[in-house]
Amino acid sequence: MLPAVVKLCCGISYPHLRSMAGLQRTAVAVIGQELAHRQTWGQIQHPIRTHVGFKYNEPKLEDIKPVPSTEDQLFYVQQGQEAMTNALNMLEDKEGWKVEIAEGDGDVICSKVMPGARKVFRLEAVLEASMDELYELLFVRVEDMHQWNPSIQHIKVLKHVGPETIVTHEVSAETAGNLIGQRDFLSVRHSCKQKSAVYLGGAAIQLESFPPQAGFVRAEDGPTCIVIQSLDEDTRKSRFTWLLNMDVKGWLPKSIVNQALPRAQLDFTRHLRRRLTAGATLG
Repeated sequence: MLPAVVKLCCGISYPHLRSMAGLQRTAVAVIGQELAHRQTWGQIQHPIRTHVGFKYNEPKLEDIKPVPSTEDQLFYVQQGQEAMTNALNMLEDKEGWKVEIAEGDGDVICSKVMPGARKVFRLEAVLEASMDELYELLFVRVEDMHQWNPSIQHIKVLKHVGPETIVTHEVSAETAGNLIGQRDFLSVRHSCKQKSAVYLGGAAIQLESFPPQAGFVRAEDGPTCIVIQSLDEDTRKSRFTWLLNMDVKGWLPKSIVNQALPRAQLDFTRHLRRRLTAGATLG
């Protein structure tokens, strides 16, 4: 799905966005190197990698996470990594972004027309939450998302592929004002959690065992990603960038789709903020 994070936005000078550019370039390079090094099964040895902000140390036995043990599982990991890399490359390219919406609270959504005439949307926001808290809500506890986001009917994890990759089935809710209508999604989601940032990437995937469901139009996500980075001055606040790249399928006019998708990003961010506020109150 995502759902959603990382740069100089459409010619507007945001210092905090510019500061993320270097990190993003490094992340793209690191993930690209990781893919190149993992072309054969025998090369997957250690899940602990040399990401930005980490000095590589030989991992202790108790620190090593389980890795996929079959060729089938490796396929999903590679699909998730490639989706993340491609999405980060889209964010890294500064050319062609135009402001769609600028909210009073500082949230900004920009769009860009990609080859094939599909628009992608990039939301930039600052959230009152730590990277770990957002990672927990958006990846670890993704099946609970419908509890705080009324736009989602349910999300089910179909496959757990090691600690960083999952395959999910998602159904959007039938809500008033939803111009696109109900859709379902089958996606591979990959996470990369490090000291300086969290990356969540994903893309549509096909499973013979899980064909399109009767009564739904199966939309396709991706490649898409979310990047979360702590504010330098306050680790309880995070910079949040969400690249939304979706083919909703069906016969909807592009004008309707291109109005609905950025509004869906704003709605998601509003629901997420309410969840974070409620969690802080309960805590």
